[in-house]
Amino acid sequence: MDSRSSDTITGPRSEDVLPTTATSAVKVVIVGGFGVGKTTMVGSVSEIRPLTTEETMTQAGVGVDDNSGVESKTATTVAMDFGRISVSDQLVLYLFGTPGQERFWFLWNGLFEGALGAVVLVDTRRLEVSFDVIGRLEERGVPFVVAVNTFPDAPSHPVEALRTALDLPDEVPMVDCDARLRASSRDVLMTLMRYLHSLALPA
Repeated sequence: MDSRSSDTITGPRSEDVLPTTATSAVKVVIVGGFGVGKTTMVGSVSEIRPLTTEETMTQAGVGVDDNSGVESKTATTVAMDFGRISVSDQLVLYLFGTPGQERFWFLWNGLFEGALGAVVLVDTRRLEVSFDVIGRLEERGVPFVVAVNTFPDAPSHPVEALRTALDLPDEVPMVDCDARLRASSRDVLMTLMRYLHSLALPA
């Protein structure tokens, strides 16, 4: 008897298999400063088990990483997060969450390759960590929307005040979200899709 006959052949879980109706795939990046909720958003909205590269934060990062305002954070993304969501029977979004710490930003070059658009997650307790992120997107010419992640203890500001603080053009959509909730995160992605569609329309 062939000993290989008893071997179990495994493959992807049924829920991870790409729908047979899918005809288009779009790459989207989720960006933002350290601790704004990128891993949380990818995990909450992904229809497959998300890939994460979170590692425990150690003393090596003290004095290197700015964790002001998120001192209780114990893990951080060191490469990327990855998830997938079908927004219709035909359209699938592949989600890539970027590392927030500046020392890992060199990885952005590969993650942005082929990306159609981006979501910038913002924490109103630490707006300053978003400035460089938005600037890098504008330099690359990557269309983006801004999602204000509503942390329980975060201050609330009028939309126009936030736009002014972030120096955002009027045409860039800004929405509130709770990255922990699938429906809220999905709404953010749909806002991005509508924005990308509007940019593709003839002037």
